[in-house]
Amino acid sequence: MEKPQEHNHNHEDPPISSTTPYPPTCTSSTCVKCGGPTSFPPPPTRSPWSEISPPPNYRPIRSPAINVPPNTNSQAIMLAPVPQSQKISTISLPHTFQSPSKKIQSPDDIRQFVNSDSSKNFLGFIVALSESIRSQKISDSCHESTTLKKILSIIKTLIQWIEEIPPVQQSARYGNISYRTWHNRLVENSENLMLQFLPDHLRSSMVEIVPYFTDSFGNSSRIDYGTGHETNFAAWLYCLARMGIVEEVDYQAIVSRVFVKYIELMRKLQLVYNLEPAGSHGVWGLDDYHFLPFIFGSSQLIDHKYMKPKSIHNEDILENFSNEYMYLSCIVFIKKVKKGLFAEHSPLLDDISGVPNWNKVNSGLLKMYRAEVLEKVPIMQHFLFGSLIKW
Repeated sequence: MEKPQEHNHNHEDPPISSTTPYPPTCTSSTCVKCGGPTSFPPPPTRSPWSEISPPPNYRPIRSPAINVPPNTNSQAIMLAPVPQSQKISTISLPHTFQSPSKKIQSPDDIRQFVNSDSSKNFLGFIVALSESIRSQKISDSCHESTTLKKILSIIKTLIQWIEEIPPVQQSARYGNISYRTWHNRLVENSENLMLQFLPDHLRSSMVEIVPYFTDSFGNSSRIDYGTGHETNFAAWLYCLARMGIVEEVDYQAIVSRVFVKYIELMRKLQLVYNLEPAGSHGVWGLDDYHFLPFIFGSSQLIDHKYMKPKSIHNEDILENFSNEYMYLSCIVFIKKVKKGLFAEHSPLLDDISGVPNWNKVNSGLLKMYRAEVLEKVPIMQHFLFGSLIKW
């Protein structure tokens, strides 16, 4: 009698190693080699990842602090009134300027700030800037005052300093310490930079406006940058408006010339010195660093004949028009620094692309800016108050 053939393989669960494919190659509860029964159940017929949403191959700059999006106040944001533009009341001279200081420490302080005339006027300034660029391209001609040209020259100088201060070799991935050298130069030269455009009768304002300016480009000790620093830059511009140095006729150029160049500077700082996102919402935020260019950029696209919110998924449109529209430029930059599916690393922006028109996007972002930036203690605890932005 012929002896049955012995099997030289077992039917136990195969060891899992980094090279073991998933699911295992066996597709039933019988052995594919001999047809005998196996001790482990048949694997799932499909991958645990759906074909629509495969495993992400990007590495987010910072993981979200929580596993679900913070939607608890989204309904409140939707029901809130849309912020309205306001005229900026200029100071009367002579005026006593003061060194600004931090005032916000608690939710009660936030409520006091949000209900104040200072808060409403500052947000009204942001809305007015947004309206000034409505349906306009970046390259469209606009009034460019001598003061704004000097401010633009200052930002170009700051960009040039990055070329002169290269990043050092270090083991840490984020926070290149050469940024501190750049920021120290900024602080040391800040008063001289202000003197380039401040009229003689307003030179005493430096004690108040310099702190907003130096806080507009990130934090040198933490080597980070976020929407709070971006808000400081807007506050610095607001202070100039309060002093009458910039006027309503300058608003379009403030956005299309000055702010666009500011974003260029900040992206260069982020890439060269690997700035950490400051207090980022992680994957559930609009962006790791910015908010205002989405507001201004959505205003640019209002009533555009061809480009809709869903157009951000059209690579041809992004390639051909990102140099003219801030919103598209932001999307291009995000896709450059983050890999993988857009819906995976930027779900909020992906959701916004489903909104029917840019008008709704713009008004929604203004409400979100008020709720997610101006009403958040972790951001506004660093905000400064003086005689121009009163507490």
